[in-house]
Amino acid sequence: MITPPPAAAHAFAHSHYLLKRQFFKLMGSNLRVYDPGGNLVLFVHQKAFRLREDIRVYTDESKSREILTIQARQIIDFSAAYDVTDALSGVKVGALRRKGWSSLLRDSWEILDAHDIPIGKVTEDNMTLAMIRRLLVNLIPQSYDVVATSGQKIADFHQRFNPFLYNLDIDFRMDTSGLLDRRLGLGAAVLLAAIEGRQSG
Repeated sequence: MITPPPAAAHAFAHSHYLLKRQFFKLMGSNLRVYDPGGNLVLFVHQKAFRLREDIRVYTDESKSREILTIQARQIIDFSAAYDVTDALSGVKVGALRRKGWSSLLRDSWEILDAHDIPIGKVTEDNMTLAMIRRLLVNLIPQSYDVVATSGQKIADFHQRFNPFLYNLDIDFRMDTSGLLDRRLGLGAAVLLAAIEGRQSG
């Protein structure tokens, strides 16, 4: 695992986070990620109407320090791949690749390392609930299992029930061996929240 620069390490030092997204607006939406103490550690402004997704992650709302970028490789790609890069060092941390046909009924993503080798997957928890969510998105909370290629569960993303506000619990506590780089894990959660926002906002 690549170690993040000291200046941003505190943002990725926690095992549990809460992501909050405001209502989607014509000019885009904001995502905020809080540590267990309720302190803002990441701020994301997602621009609206972009053909090629380019998400910038900052340490706070001033947007003075960019620490992560999440960029789509292609403008239109059914099995889209998104590179996650440490903005401070310029080093690619890994990538997230959507499994196109599988995601039509149930969201499914591959987690790739810096060399595009699969190291895990993110999957919507239950096929039946996933299908119901496509009809009642705001009423059935989304939940994702993050599993390493070894079969070990390493994280859990769970949306809190709230028809009006999007709150996502991000839990890395089961990753006791440190298999998943926090930057890549948080990048996955941010990307899922951003895409869900585009679909339901």
